[in-house]
Amino acid sequence: MFIESFKVESPNVEYTENEIHSVYTYETTELVHENRKGTYQWIVKPKSVKYEFKTDVHVPKLGVMLVGWGGNNGSTLTAGVIANREVSASAELFVSIGISWATKDKVQQANYFGSLTQASSIRVGSFNGEEIYAPFKSLLPMVNPDDIVFGGWDISDMNLADAMARARVLDIDLQKQLRPYMESMIPLPGIYDPDFIAANQGSRANNVIKGTKQEQVQQIIKDIREFKEKNKVDKVVVLWTANTERYSSVIEGLNDTVENLLGSLEKNEAEISPSTLYAIACVMENVPFINGSPQNTFVPGLIDLAIRRNTLIGGDDFKSGQTKMKSVLVDFLVGAGIKPTSIVSYNHLGNNDGMNLSAPQTFRSKEISKSNVVDDMVSSNGILFEPGEHPDHVVVIKYVPYVADSKRAMDEYTSEIFLGGRNTIVMHNTCEDSLLAAPIILDLVLLAELSTRIQLKSEAEAKFHSFHPVATILSYLTKAPLVPPGTPVVNALSKQRAMLENILRACVGLAPENNMILEYK
Repeated sequence: MFIESFKVESPNVEYTENEIHSVYTYETTELVHENRKGTYQWIVKPKSVKYEFKTDVHVPKLGVMLVGWGGNNGSTLTAGVIANREVSASAELFVSIGISWATKDKVQQANYFGSLTQASSIRVGSFNGEEIYAPFKSLLPMVNPDDIVFGGWDISDMNLADAMARARVLDIDLQKQLRPYMESMIPLPGIYDPDFIAANQGSRANNVIKGTKQEQVQQIIKDIREFKEKNKVDKVVVLWTANTERYSSVIEGLNDTVENLLGSLEKNEAEISPSTLYAIACVMENVPFINGSPQNTFVPGLIDLAIRRNTLIGGDDFKSGQTKMKSVLVDFLVGAGIKPTSIVSYNHLGNNDGMNLSAPQTFRSKEISKSNVVDDMVSSNGILFEPGEHPDHVVVIKYVPYVADSKRAMDEYTSEIFLGGRNTIVMHNTCEDSLLAAPIILDLVLLAELSTRIQLKSEAEAKFHSFHPVATILSYLTKAPLVPPGTPVVNALSKQRAMLENILRACVGLAPENNMILEYK
């Protein structure tokens, strides 16, 4: 059974006009290596910690500024939100929210399929022997995507309607209906540094911010302030969905500390990437910044700056197709006691992302983010893998213009099974790249905004505080999750989703979903 909404009634939760206050007992374990009767043993000790959560229930008017607004992802997301918000001219009599359009198969209605927050569900309990589910977004008050105000930057001055047509992602009938809404949307000039992206992007760069890197940061800050004032939004979230950059060199004295990074900015050092410049501007303005590409935007000095100013940062690289499948399949194989020995992943795509990735230096950034996704799953099973042992793992990406945004991903997983046998799984995945990425962008900004309204404290702490500025809560949506220094990286998709859902459940005083269903055992 599916219900649209619910309210928790418990001594552990209180709903007030301004906040939801919950008390939650966190059950975990701690391990010690102790000498017991002359022999060292691992001892596991159950541990309970009481936490309190406060969630501000006032949902703000949200502005979202995209770096690369005129790209395939930016134009597709903007179009998708408008399509869900508006009404087709022919459908006004039916008072149906959302544009509909003709495809070769049927009349399609706008939706948010592919969005965790808008199109997935959570189990809330059982009733008369039947499992009860509710929308994920019903857990806590969230921004309605239809109310988001979009803006952003792009190195191309093409308006969003023409950018949508150039992307060749959406059906023509839908594009025709959206054009009047989007042709007046023109990106602000963006930061362009040809040293960090492929040379083939130069022909697009007719809309760039001039000046030193310090002046460029100040212009981004000015743009954010003016966007916020012009659109009367309460909060802004900035997200990078522009070209993949090459990796920045992390150099002692350049970007390894806050002071060195800001000093290098003043000196106009060449090795500070455009994405890092946007991130610096956002951190200085206390505006959440999310990196949707694989490059190392968050150099050590920038991470320290975000922690010092308590500004949310998250990333890296949208997890939409091949890598999402890999984080599920390898978790399954290792969890089943099957040993993956070779993983070969091949992609070809024809959009501008593929064109930019055809340069070796930008491909290397993508290769790193795609390759590390299995590490934690492999290291979790010391029966299958010796210390330091990994599967052979190769990632190939080719640019094939004809396929446009319809990326092809082909994977071969070879594993060792019982008594030296071999098992091979071959998978072909046609990924509509931007149609998969756009709902993930939506989830990232909605969850980033929500997390800024949540505060918590343990029983040992006197004051409430926000989550750590490095937002691990966003890990489910990224290929290479950014985590605070010293924090384990979790890539297994099921664990990432459970972490996110269970934190939100704790905010309303609900126990984590453990799927034991003891009442029926």
